[in-house]
Amino acid sequence: MAVSRKKTTKKPGGTAKKSHEKKVSYVKRRKRKIQKLPSHVFKKHEENPIILPQSDNGWEAWQTFNPGAIFLEDKVHFLYRAIGHDGISRFGYAASNDGFIVDERLPYPVYEHRLTKPVFNYYSFASGGSFGGAEDPRIVRVDKENTLYMTYTACDEGLRVALTSIKVQDFLEKRWEWKSSKLISPPGEIHKNWVIFPEKINGKYAILTSINPEISIEYLDDLEFKNDRCIESDFTGSCRKNCWDTCVRGAGSPPIKTNYGWLLFYHAIDELDPGKYKVGVMLLDLSDPTKILHRSKEPILEPEEVYENDGFKTGVVYASGAVVKNGEILIYYGAADSYVGVAYANFEKFLEELMKEVKPKLERKVLKKK
Repeated sequence: MAVSRKKTTKKPGGTAKKSHEKKVSYVKRRKRKIQKLPSHVFKKHEENPIILPQSDNGWEAWQTFNPGAIFLEDKVHFLYRAIGHDGISRFGYAASNDGFIVDERLPYPVYEHRLTKPVFNYYSFASGGSFGGAEDPRIVRVDKENTLYMTYTACDEGLRVALTSIKVQDFLEKRWEWKSSKLISPPGEIHKNWVIFPEKINGKYAILTSINPEISIEYLDDLEFKNDRCIESDFTGSCRKNCWDTCVRGAGSPPIKTNYGWLLFYHAIDELDPGKYKVGVMLLDLSDPTKILHRSKEPILEPEEVYENDGFKTGVVYASGAVVKNGEILIYYGAADSYVGVAYANFEKFLEELMKEVKPKLERKVLKKK
């Protein structure tokens, strides 16, 4: 179903045009008093956004955002959500050698969820602007298996979590032979943001299904989901008090294993700054990740830049991919539900600051021109 929408003015494959160069005022200062925290560097890439809509590709002409990311063969691979002229959400592929500059991007979608009924889906439109399809991929490799697993939100008669997989070699050689997807959350319920741990825990696959009101994890012998099996999970949307993440929404990228615990990024809303999606981080116990060991006192990413406040949904940073490369942690995020950005920090220093439960100071990264 084709619809009319204002044509994108973004420069394909490059930085935002002059319309994105204007300055925007940042949100009002928090009313509650915030203690001055020690300085630490967590940088947004100076050349953000690194992936923008391409008007000459109809399927990704409107929005490109919320990427899954995985580090394979010394390269960062992205599966990003794209929406185009027909209003359907699909996944595109891009790759980067250094983690910042996109060196390869395919002109066609690499994954599409088959809709049972091609009709307008209100929930899908509210969660990113599409009329249906596949949203927000998270891709992971478990224990060096020869399989990559991908969870995503299936916008098909509601919002349910879907699971598919692909062989590692097929992925690397761009043979997009995905296994038939399974809907793994119950019908008639709205679920999003489920992520798979990259290692088995106590010999079982682990899927994190909720972080509100508490950490919920399902442990499984396999990921086959035979006989239409579904995972029961509770998400209340309850709010906390006297903190920046009063309304915790969901997990970001798949957890990253560290010497100190599982590193989990998540997105949340501050009741004193409504309408803004911000990113926080938790450190979960390695053997029992329902236990939170440390939690950032302030958001580590906020929508401060023009490209994070000028798009389909103003004031959104949504971290859905993260990798560790050359001693740095790189976070890939959707900006304003329209673009892909990257931010990074020294991995060990970032963990040290997290265990002190302080807020990193945001700066920009400037890359030298070749």
